[in-house]
Amino acid sequence: MDSCCGLIISCSKVPVPLRGISVEVQVKGFVADVCATLRYKNMEEKPIEAIFVFPLDQDSAVYSFEATVEGKTIVAELQEREQAHKTYDEAISQGQEAFLLEEDKSSGDIFSCSVGNLPPGQEAEVKLSFVRELPVESDGAVRFVLPTVLNPRYTPKDHDVSVTAAIPRLPADKIPYSLALNAHFQSVYGISKIESNCQLEPIQYTDGDKLSAKVSLAQGHKFDKDVELLAYYLQANTPSAMVEAGLPDAVEGSIMADPVVMLNFYPNIPETKEKANSGEFIFLMDRSGSMMENMSSEQNAPRRIDSAKETLILLLKSLPLGCYFNIFSFGSEFSSIFSESTAYTQESMAEAVKLVNQMDADMGGTEILEPLKRIYKTAGRPAHPRQLFVFTDGEVGNTKFVIDEVRRNAHNHRCFTFGIGDGASTALIKGLARAASGTFEFITGKERMQPKVLQTLKCSLQPMVKDITLTWILPPGVEAKLLSGTPTAIFQGQKSIVYAQLKGKVEQGTEGQVSLAYSFKDEMVANVLRFTLKLTQSERPTMHRLAAKVVISNLIGGENPEEKSEEVKKQIVETSVQSGVISPLTAYVAVNKETKNPVKGPPVQRSIPLYGAPVAMACCMPMPRMMPGGPPRALACSMAAPGVCYSVRDPKHRMNQQTGRLSQK
Repeated sequence: MDSCCGLIISCSKVPVPLRGISVEVQVKGFVADVCATLRYKNMEEKPIEAIFVFPLDQDSAVYSFEATVEGKTIVAELQEREQAHKTYDEAISQGQEAFLLEEDKSSGDIFSCSVGNLPPGQEAEVKLSFVRELPVESDGAVRFVLPTVLNPRYTPKDHDVSVTAAIPRLPADKIPYSLALNAHFQSVYGISKIESNCQLEPIQYTDGDKLSAKVSLAQGHKFDKDVELLAYYLQANTPSAMVEAGLPDAVEGSIMADPVVMLNFYPNIPETKEKANSGEFIFLMDRSGSMMENMSSEQNAPRRIDSAKETLILLLKSLPLGCYFNIFSFGSEFSSIFSESTAYTQESMAEAVKLVNQMDADMGGTEILEPLKRIYKTAGRPAHPRQLFVFTDGEVGNTKFVIDEVRRNAHNHRCFTFGIGDGASTALIKGLARAASGTFEFITGKERMQPKVLQTLKCSLQPMVKDITLTWILPPGVEAKLLSGTPTAIFQGQKSIVYAQLKGKVEQGTEGQVSLAYSFKDEMVANVLRFTLKLTQSERPTMHRLAAKVVISNLIGGENPEEKSEEVKKQIVETSVQSGVISPLTAYVAVNKETKNPVKGPPVQRSIPLYGAPVAMACCMPMPRMMPGGPPRALACSMAAPGVCYSVRDPKHRMNQQTGRLSQK
């Protein structure tokens, strides 16, 4: 058997065990409930362990995981992460089939599904379910995205290797598994149309009033772009409140036991007649090598760097006279076009546009942290509030460190982000904007770029809203415990979501009222939302799960969860286990304890390939730890079938659970 470099121990042509993915989407108003089914079959003559690393939106609340083998369904249990690894590894060592689902600790938009000890010739299905809020775009579209592109994340020096670095890659037409997707939309306001960046079967309205509709993805999706569905409701920007009853068998006092209310505000900020002529606008442009890639595999698709440049130039030409601006570029190093922010004039704008047109993706890696530090070390200009704009494809491995840097400096600026191209990290793009009271947009096609850019600029020119408060008027004996926190930023036309747990005895049909008040240009403004406490009992407690996700995210705060205090980690695990919503400190695990023929010997790992150009060193490096604990693996890569990688359990090596690094005993 041929030997390969580094830890690669064998090379052979192997089939990919993942055969297909089917997705069912239920959208009610502005919330999506998704069930994804992954179908596996071991077509080899030896037992395997299939590892599938895949993207999900940062805000997805994964609440269910189950496996079906030989006609039997095994519902997974959500356990503390290390215990789940232990459960999984003990099952593998005993020859039992086991299944593991976990979230990456370094970035909340990456997940891993492990199917262990799948015997030769056997099939298995795993199902995972999640819910998420849906944003309303600047043109009124309600946007659902199923991420299918997971780009490799660049790892800066002195940081642990990203799990994406070792994922095998294949061209779009070589991906051996299929995708089927059905989406059902319901809206009390009526649905005028549904559009997509992918080919769809014709829309089917399921009632005469067009309050519900169904669309399906056409056959032949190539996994080279995320699946985006844009639903246009007849009314999208209407304030609303939904109250969901607690679960009778939930732990008393927990989020799941009490009613939860979800409030959707659309603040009506008074228009100002003053023309904006102040502000310091700092633009941070990603010019790393990955920005050389095309926006999609479609013919004549622009490069990411060209789309970013077009976005930046549109902003430059729209800035108000009298402001200041500067442009930073970054890759392995960074630079700026001016030594300091300069006054915005027709001449300086023309010079900047000329220099932007000359930019290319020629600066190496994605080292965004250092230019951010330089920007924050530079003193701002009095009477010119600083606004930071970031343009990147999000291929960053040290996401939490970058977000933390922005958060530490949130007191002196706002951050607005643009994710460029399919597969842009939602954890980074959303995290940066939320850390500094800004907004985020994802640029995936030219046709919808301009309204997004202009909406972002409008938000940046809006004076800061201050002194934000929430005041509740509820029936006697009922009080609201805020779960999402008071909003930290409010923009005209932008939805603001609030979650609260209702404590006390809630009488059916009584009334409630919430006032969102804030100071805008020294004037107090209040937006009032009145609602009926009509408790709805559901088998799927969607509002509770979304609220639990928000609580977990707030406890983590964009930081490394392992560095939190023991008390905070305990709260994260408790909230996660009680709600069933996965977190970086928990994992879902299922074991088939009735395996008819226990597997003998260690399984061989098969790493499921994703779309993309092969990473030069991917097959010569260990799979970073977002994998089951116990005896680690040494990788092997198929040279005959590029992109199909696997490993075997090797007692001479051990994968560090905290760092993801491989070490020898």
